[in-house]
Amino acid sequence: MDTNDLLKQVAFIKEIDKLKYIQRRTRLFESDRHENDAEHSWHLAMMAVVLAGHSDKPVDILKVVQMVLIHDLVEIDAGDTFIYDTSKNHTNTEEELVAAKRIFGLLPEKQAQEFLAIWEEFEEGSTHEAKFARAMDRFEPLLQNTSNKGGTWAEYDVEYHTVYNKKKAIKDGSASIWNYAERLLNESVEKGILRKDKNIKD
Repeated sequence: MDTNDLLKQVAFIKEIDKLKYIQRRTRLFESDRHENDAEHSWHLAMMAVVLAGHSDKPVDILKVVQMVLIHDLVEIDAGDTFIYDTSKNHTNTEEELVAAKRIFGLLPEKQAQEFLAIWEEFEEGSTHEAKFARAMDRFEPLLQNTSNKGGTWAEYDVEYHTVYNKKKAIKDGSASIWNYAERLLNESVEKGILRKDKNIKD
């Protein structure tokens, strides 16, 4: 690559430092401090490497790691949308696509297209790699909330079935991790840190 490409890549590297300032609603394990997006992405990458053997299908672990490191970069522009926010759709939005094109567009053209394709693959969620990456993205905050006496579930009075429906995407990437996660959800109800509406049928 030529010097111009290097300058573009350095500009991108400087830009994504902003991810460290994007605060999430979830808190660090057994902590009052909110997690930022960069910490979240790093943790997902480590989880993917450590838990790769639990994927239901063989996956290209480098692709999974790329996905979890890249997927939230759009929040530099679009901000973090709380997964239980009822006023805003948590799925991919036009706003996020515009952000992806701007941020990845700082890179040399070929690399920009590669990053955009990885981001879109994660958002679509149909490949084995995307399913496993999305499972990690759903699993980490579940672990955080169970370590923090309900965390955001308790803070925002999120009901069990709402949590369950958001978290069941874990099953698409790993049956064994989903079985563990489902057990944690049920234990959280028993401990009183996750409210279960008795009027809603299982």
